[in-house]
Amino acid sequence: MTPPILETERLRLRPLCEADFPVFAEFYESDRSRYVGGPVSAEQSWRILASEIGHWTLRGYGRWGVEEKSTGAFCGVIGLWNPHAWPEPELGWDLMAGFEGKGYATEAALAARAYAYDVLKWPTAISLVVLENVGSASVAKRLGATRESRFTHDRFGEMDIYRHPSPEALK
Repeated sequence: MTPPILETERLRLRPLCEADFPVFAEFYESDRSRYVGGPVSAEQSWRILASEIGHWTLRGYGRWGVEEKSTGAFCGVIGLWNPHAWPEPELGWDLMAGFEGKGYATEAALAARAYAYDVLKWPTAISLVVLENVGSASVAKRLGATRESRFTHDRFGEMDIYRHPSPEALK
């Protein structure tokens, strides 16, 4: 399956690729990845990247590599995620170092959620946020999601489940 390319005013959401690996590995080797399973080695980062790419084949949807239109810089991984043992399909976002505070997570997540609702016909979506991840919780709230409950993951621990507005509520 080839992921579609989505565009927003400032961003291009396109398939992840091997060229993203150096920045992807840098993210996963840093403390920035502490809420999404890191820090881990470059070898483990490779496996995570392969998992992200393979999710499209297994589920028919996944997360995109996000790049700035103006520079072509790879700035994040944002989109749809539902691995084994997840409570339900999720809208998630990870920004690379230096790209936070620009509204990119919100902008890209809105495009990804529109794809989930308009193309995939999802009736709802959640975002899972590790309790200490204040920045990610703020993005969920900017997207109109509200904290609904908690979920305990074997590896990530306790997470808040943020429920996004339904497609009907957004009209």
